[in-house]
Amino acid sequence: MTDLSIIIVSYNAREDLERCLTSLHNPAPAIAHEIIVVDNASRDGSADSARRWPDVRVIDSGANRGFAAGNNIGIRASRGTALLLLNSDTVVPAGAIDRLVEVSRRRPQAAVVGPRLVDPSGRAELSFGPMVAPLAEWRQKRLIVGLTNGDSGISQRVEQMTRHEQLPDWVSGACLLVSRADADSVGLLDERYFMYLEDVDFCAALRARGRQILFTPEVEIVHARGRSRASAPEATEAAYRRSQVAFYEKHHPGLAPFLRLYLRLRGIKLEERPDARLANP
Repeated sequence: MTDLSIIIVSYNAREDLERCLTSLHNPAPAIAHEIIVVDNASRDGSADSARRWPDVRVIDSGANRGFAAGNNIGIRASRGTALLLLNSDTVVPAGAIDRLVEVSRRRPQAAVVGPRLVDPSGRAELSFGPMVAPLAEWRQKRLIVGLTNGDSGISQRVEQMTRHEQLPDWVSGACLLVSRADADSVGLLDERYFMYLEDVDFCAALRARGRQILFTPEVEIVHARGRSRASAPEATEAAYRRSQVAFYEKHHPGLAPFLRLYLRLRGIKLEERPDARLANP
């Protein structure tokens, strides 16, 4: 066993992955760790690029299995007593991972710890929130749309929200630290989610076991989010809606038929096969 396994799921994101891996080596975390890249059958040379680092283990998943399944492959192959799920489109500042682990060790009642996420310009991302339900989704979406559109009032509000330690219902899977024991206790991530809401579902399962979810502003990670939405907006929307329906069927079964009706009336199709273009949220 080692102290920490860093697991990165990658799909056709070579440039992002190279930046992420470079940040993990300049300098490397002081904690004893391993780095595992799960490549979802990329066609851009991502896997070969990752193999240039002798301490990076690359696992070829054989297909674009999505975020939850890819992370589960990495977790099962890993040896760490703690697990850090990390998006390939993140950049990790020096010392950030060691501080995140330190926060986790100070708060043993927290199964999961998530850091403050910022975009490359330093603007805060809303990377935590309440349990997904219709009203909560509407409120969260208003804030995210405001951030995307550069609304100064909403940007200031999110800046203030992300400066305080909190115990939200979930934190973003873009950078999520969890103990192996806790991850194992809930059977890892639910693979019915190809992309989106797998982190919310995972945190909900842990909270159901009486464990806490912690957001800490003590640690900051850079996250260049939204690459899939920019390159394939329709496919990304469809992927979100598939996950949304799966989430409601699991957590709000009484509302799921109304969600399906709403999507049908809007002409949104829920194809069974995920779009091959999709990478990170």
